[in-house]
Amino acid sequence: MIKNIVFDFGGVIADIDRDKAVQAFVKLGLKDAETRLDKYHQTGIFQELEEGKLSADGFREKLGELCGRELSAEETRQAWLGFFTGVDVHKLDYILELRKSYRVYILSNTNPYVMSWACSPEFSSQGKSLADYCDKLYLSYQLGCTKPDKRIFYHMLEDSGMVPSETLFVDDGDSNVRIGKELGMHTFKPKNGVGWREELSRLLSGL
Repeated sequence: MIKNIVFDFGGVIADIDRDKAVQAFVKLGLKDAETRLDKYHQTGIFQELEEGKLSADGFREKLGELCGRELSAEETRQAWLGFFTGVDVHKLDYILELRKSYRVYILSNTNPYVMSWACSPEFSSQGKSLADYCDKLYLSYQLGCTKPDKRIFYHMLEDSGMVPSETLFVDDGDSNVRIGKELGMHTFKPKNGVGWREELSRLLSGL
């Protein structure tokens, strides 16, 4: 019996567009943004930011060095938000419905720039923040590691007390879903930009 649902953020709750993000960082002056940015797992200073090894200001300074100019916090934030194309209010409403029957968590590879938007009233048209849609957020930059590293999964399982066999893990990354399965969770891999409410409802009814 499923008691817990763990959602990824980017690509599941919020739709993402890597190419749009690449263009945003190129505009800042990062000429090789194409080779530095990934939909699922970052590299270099981008990965260090999402692992919490670099602070927001530390990342901005290093990014400025790569771009050849000093960057403001806001233009750096806007470049990161270039990843996101929108949040479907129907998904958010459905997650609120799910919370009536399940414990809902979010496990995300992310950073302070993205969360400054997601954890604010700007996030949804209803003036709610991401935190209003779950029991707890598990964020890579706060935990010191990123998916698919098993350590971030172990931390979530231990902290929440959830049992893997009673948990449905929803993520759009192949390697992340594979680790979820290895740890004994039920898994569901929706496609980025596609509505998944009906498919998830059918899955839950059969578990």
